[in-house]
Parts: sequence; C-alpha cells; structure tokens
Amino acid sequence: MKYEKYTYEIIGKAMEVHRILGPGLLESSYQECLLYELEQMNFQVRKELYQPLTYKNLDLEKGYRIDLLVDEKVVIEVKAVEKLIPVHEAQLLTYMKLGGYKVGLVINFNTKNLLEGIKRYVM
Repeated sequence: MKYEKYTYEIIGKAMEVHRILGPGLLESSYQECLLYELEQMNFQVRKELYQPLTYKNLDLEKGYRIDLLVDEKVVIEVKAVEKLIPVHEAQLLTYMKLGGYKVGLVINFNTKNLLEGIKRYVM
C-alpha cells in the first residue's frame, strides 16, 4: 500500500511525458524527461545505476544497470519498443530481486496509449 503513492505519481509523470512527446523517440529521451519530471516533484532519482553482481567467486562491479531508481524504492525500466515481451518483465524482476526492491515499473513509451505500455510489479 505504501508504494501505491509512488507508482501513482510516477505513472502520472510518465503520462505527461508521453502526452508531450508522443511515441517514436529513443529510450534515453524518455528516460531523461521522466527523470526531470520526477526531480521536479522532489523525488530522489538515480539514473543508470550500476549494481554489483556476484557469480560464484566472480565479483562483477557492473553486473546490471537500473534505468531509474526512485527514492531507493521503485525500480523503473524505460522502454521504447514495439511491444513488451516476457524478457522485459524478467529483466525488471531480476533487478528487483538482486537489489532487494519491492516495486518496479516497466514503462514502454512507444505506444499510442501509455497505460497499455505500463506494467507494475510487486515482490
């Protein structure tokens, strides 16, 4: 329940970005604009956050990269693809599991109706 406020506000700002820009741009454009909007709301947002990964005895300093992390709580995976596929869900769920995060959003900006491109996940 405590995360609903975060995801509601994040989705609202994603919808604003989509309304202004529309589909068809690069993921990085949407990521930067969403970052800007969230920071304007005084969220603490980290972008392209590299996380370590340990595999057996191998420590990878940059094992994976989170597109946006909001208030150390919500992982956002930004997409601009024709359609979301299962690997996008798996990617986000893996980031959430490895980082110990409870909530994540996959946001695909390459849609006519952004709500069709948003998937919310809770661990």
